[in-house]
Amino acid sequence: MKNILIIAPHPDDEVLGCGGQIKKYSEAGHNVFVLVVSRGTPKYYSEVKIDNVRKEAKNAHVILGVEETFFFDFHAPELDTVSKSEISKAISEIIQKLQIHTVFLPHRGDIHHDHTAVFNAGLVAARPVGGCNVKEIYCYETLSETEWAAPFGDDAFIPSRFVNITKQFEAKQEAMSCFKSQLKAFPNSRSLETIEALAKFRGATIGVERAEAFMTVRTIEL
Repeated sequence: MKNILIIAPHPDDEVLGCGGQIKKYSEAGHNVFVLVVSRGTPKYYSEVKIDNVRKEAKNAHVILGVEETFFFDFHAPELDTVSKSEISKAISEIIQKLQIHTVFLPHRGDIHHDHTAVFNAGLVAARPVGGCNVKEIYCYETLSETEWAAPFGDDAFIPSRFVNITKQFEAKQEAMSCFKSQLKAFPNSRSLETIEALAKFRGATIGVERAEAFMTVRTIEL
């Protein structure tokens, strides 16, 4: 049994990128935790909207079998203005407290600077020093962020790990449907149709019906 932490810059990133993987882990008996790093800045988001999307996230996580959800209060979409050491310290405390074995982070090259900030802070927090238990780090792709990155090699999402989520895909779609405040009509990237299209494409890459793809950052075998 492993303790697994999915780190999301905003509510719904974790379901878009890892919904099937979360369900698969939970079905296998692993403990899956979700950490949402930010809340909307008061300049753009009311408390009612913030509370609503967090309720949507909790409802989605019940469907996927998440053990516990944590919310930080760093302001989105302004994580690039927050001290990275402050974010990494907060993430590190969660990792140490839960003795996390596997961490999932947003892709560094995503167009949203909040994703880049969380990737960098998460990678620092998961360094193999000071008794840190993390042995696996992966990056997930987030529709409406990953595919819009600049066409440069350093920003490209190049998957190296594929997970068959054919049996878990229905649960992923059901979980995403909880985010009524975030879902859009096709052909928007954050539509159920687009989520299915990506799952089919990733699945066809490995010869299965539905899959999620990840980039491997580091794996440690002792």
